[in-house]
Amino acid sequence: MNPFQYERASDVSAALTARARAGAQYLGGGTNLIDLMRETIEHPDVLVDVTGLSRDIEETQAGGLKIGAGVKNTAVAADRRVRECFPLLAQAILAGASAQIRNMATVGGNLMQRTRCLYFYDDAARCNKRAPGEGCDARDGFNRNHAVLGASESCVATHPSDMCVALAALDAVVTVRGRNGSRDIPLIAFHRLPGDTPQIDTVLEPGELIIAVTLPPNGIAARSSYRKVRDRASYAFALVSVAAGLQMEGGMIKDVRIALGGVAHKPWRAERAEAALRGRPATEAAFRQAAEAELASAQPLRDNAFKIELATRVIADTLGKLTKAQGAAQ
Repeated sequence: MNPFQYERASDVSAALTARARAGAQYLGGGTNLIDLMRETIEHPDVLVDVTGLSRDIEETQAGGLKIGAGVKNTAVAADRRVRECFPLLAQAILAGASAQIRNMATVGGNLMQRTRCLYFYDDAARCNKRAPGEGCDARDGFNRNHAVLGASESCVATHPSDMCVALAALDAVVTVRGRNGSRDIPLIAFHRLPGDTPQIDTVLEPGELIIAVTLPPNGIAARSSYRKVRDRASYAFALVSVAAGLQMEGGMIKDVRIALGGVAHKPWRAERAEAALRGRPATEAAFRQAAEAELASAQPLRDNAFKIELATRVIADTLGKLTKAQGAAQ
């Protein structure tokens, strides 16, 4: 690990000023950044601690929630308003990492975490995300955990976050602030697909700081679920995960939201599946057809073709269970 300076920001303005220095990076809980520094993948000269900023969860006038970027993941999952109104978010957070990591990790840091691709962490391997222009050894290597949707010749890594998959399904909006003011970014547009520049993970401008994530009121949110399929029951990243919510009316699907994890370079909003389901009867066949439509563009590698059928089944099963739960509640 390279030597670095540390300073704690007293407010957002101080954080932006400190971050403008050459070689500076923001520090949240550090659960990913510190690991990357140990592995010499990241080597900041200055760490600007922003964990004391934006630590509240507030109700919005529209009936949603505004979650500060500095709120710990544990606090989000434990919040009564989150558990009652946005249950899939609480479920997604509890499905990720250990309690110790959740106690340290922040909402803003979770959005900014980088891939857990083994080749990204191995400096003996070629990795365009770590060293642009080197190549991607994962494409012809051990790629069982890698992307089947939205990948490119340059990178087939997947995004590791559970929380972000739930936020994608909930139409969350990320508020950021930079030297030129504030702006709002839809969560589904916050992370980038790899293209020819996989080293750029998000659409953030240099120095911009995440301030909050807002969850708008949503008809599907209270009737939603997060399902994570992994190799072991805990402390493992998703092979496939599904965040989904349904709004029913007379046996028909009035509205639906679906997002996938473990299959792409970013949380994958399943817009084709959603479009195929709105206005249709909530049947097992409809769920299966919609899932197949979403996965039709998948491009598997040698070891991960199983993810296509796995994702199809998990989408259909998750929606089927939500339908039964709503029917039982009526």
